[in-house]
Amino acid sequence: MTNKDVLKIGDKTLTSRLFLGTGRYPNPFVQQAAIDASAADVLTFAIRRVNLEAPDEDAILQHVKQKSFQYLPNTSGANSAEEAIRIARLSKASGLSDWIKIEVSVNERTLLPDPIETLKATETLANEGFTVLPYTSDDPILCKRLEEAGAHAVMPGAAPIGTGLGVLNPYNLSLIVEEATVPIIVDAGLGSAKDVTEVMELGVDGVLMNTPIAKAKDPELMALAMKQALEAGRNSFLAGRIPKKRYATASSGYDSLVSKPNNS
Repeated sequence: MTNKDVLKIGDKTLTSRLFLGTGRYPNPFVQQAAIDASAADVLTFAIRRVNLEAPDEDAILQHVKQKSFQYLPNTSGANSAEEAIRIARLSKASGLSDWIKIEVSVNERTLLPDPIETLKATETLANEGFTVLPYTSDDPILCKRLEEAGAHAVMPGAAPIGTGLGVLNPYNLSLIVEEATVPIIVDAGLGSAKDVTEVMELGVDGVLMNTPIAKAKDPELMALAMKQALEAGRNSFLAGRIPKKRYATASSGYDSLVSKPNNS
């Protein structure tokens, strides 16, 4: 990626397009190794897992080496806009971050985001000055409505959280990218480096991952693989792929392969 190809969300310019979750690692040492290998700028975690009375001493955050990370707390576990808003306000009041990832779901089996409650929470918190990144479905209309409500980036899922199913609807994701004027970060459902490259080639601005890295046999190596896949996919998108064709086209023209008769 060129130096000019940077990702900016709100007033923050990021050097990495990989957002990393901090849950489900076997231990803090593996978590730290994966963070280092990923080169991520943004770390996300559920606010309900953090001791807001002493965030600097929290069991999750105290193991992160001293680096200027951008924290992205999320409202995982919220069942309504009101609950998500309350959690976000508590996080900001604790000094943790004014960035917030809105997660509102009511179905414990699918964990799919509630579109109406997510939209309500996004509008309220954006008006209060939060940098809001809502997690949502891959509905192009809803993603546009979240942007219009004040979201600083929109985070559609490629598949349900933690499934590793990959990109279920590349067409919808491409439409979302086409219509967006804010960054699009794919969040949830990816499982491999192949999936990361695929969504980056669609033109999304980044990906957020947790389970595919944390639960890999070697999280550190998987974090590196995801970083490399993201960079490859982004470069491929910027370079511009050849059009798809129904029939073959020779790499070398036929005329160049057949010697012309000498008429002299």
